[in-house]
Amino acid sequence: MVADARQVPSGSHLHPNLRLVRHPLIEHKLTILRDKETSKKSFRELVDEIAMLMAYEITKDLPLEEIEVETPIARTTGHVVAAKKLVLVPILRAGLGMVEGVLKLLPSARVGHIGLYRDHETLEPVEYYFKIGPNVEECSFVLIDPMLATGGSASIAASKLKEKGAKAVKLLCLVAAPEGLIRMQRDHGDVMIFAAALDERLNERGYIVPGLGDVGDRLFGTQ
Repeated sequence: MVADARQVPSGSHLHPNLRLVRHPLIEHKLTILRDKETSKKSFRELVDEIAMLMAYEITKDLPLEEIEVETPIARTTGHVVAAKKLVLVPILRAGLGMVEGVLKLLPSARVGHIGLYRDHETLEPVEYYFKIGPNVEECSFVLIDPMLATGGSASIAASKLKEKGAKAVKLLCLVAAPEGLIRMQRDHGDVMIFAAALDERLNERGYIVPGLGDVGDRLFGTQ
């Protein structure tokens, strides 16, 4: 096991299904990620690496099935991940930065997309794209968004998946704010949330403090 994820007292009262993924490599890389002097190239690489490390934890409950294989020495029984489909659903656009890291461990996973942007006046999310593919009821979904700030985007995305028939939904993020956890607990207490850090609060502009800044801008070099 690469990461030690557990229910953390400082956040469990905000959302009982919060799991902070603790590992020295994740904490090291996250600290560099927070630095405003970190270049776009390094920022993208670090997001990718942290996502890959966290993928070990979000997949630890995947079902297994027994198969027989022939080694160079003898026949034996082993285990492979069962056929139930896993769908990664990045919330555009910042969520794209974490997808490749997860796909390195799960190359057969399907990738859907949910397009949401935050209205800077109301801080509420606005939907502009939704595509997740067929057979929703048979799939497990991992929503991906680096920042759980107000929780509006994650809540709407989870609601859209459930409206389409999704039964199993997890959320993978780098940094969460208490306000986002409270919103998700209110709207989706059944969704397991995996985060690398639980930060202090939101500022008046709806950014996480201390946070990472605007992850989309830092990933793609836009303003």
